[in-house]
Amino acid sequence: MSADNYFITDQNAVYFLTFTVTDWVDVFTRKEYRVEIIDSLNYCVEKKGLIVYAWCLMSNHLHLVCQANEDFRISEIIRDFKKFTSKSVLKLIQEIPESRRDWLLYRFEFAGKYDNRIKKYKFWQETNHAVLLDANTLIDQRINYSHENPVRAQIVFHAEDYLWSSARDYSGEKGYVDVVIVK
Repeated sequence: MSADNYFITDQNAVYFLTFTVTDWVDVFTRKEYRVEIIDSLNYCVEKKGLIVYAWCLMSNHLHLVCQANEDFRISEIIRDFKKFTSKSVLKLIQEIPESRRDWLLYRFEFAGKYDNRIKKYKFWQETNHAVLLDANTLIDQRINYSHENPVRAQIVFHAEDYLWSSARDYSGEKGYVDVVIVK
């Protein structure tokens, strides 16, 4: 049972979600892994009914402000996204030149060792920290929080300079993920 006390109660409401890599391992330091997440988000937008208002991919977690279209369920989108990306990123770890390959695979294998549902590796933590955003002020706060993540981490001075978030879209440039701008 998950220790996360944040539940998805409305399958089509706007949520702030955080997907965290097991043990907060810094996986998304390589472009190939980040691109896999970007491609998967865009696939969910195009094919699975995901609406993304904001996103930010850091080295070990992903923030999303999003919702599911009317004929879709956000829980199913999350399940499919996490299942696919865990397999695809783990496959990339094994295929591309990766100096930390053995250590990464060991961490993910150890994390899944005592969970009967896990076949070999546990990539994502179970929780999504789903926060219902039922007011425009809350949506704006979480969008700003997501965009300011790399600024707080001292990766960039200005949020829009960070390539791996929707801050670029909000500053008038085209980012990597198809987002709907909240005005």
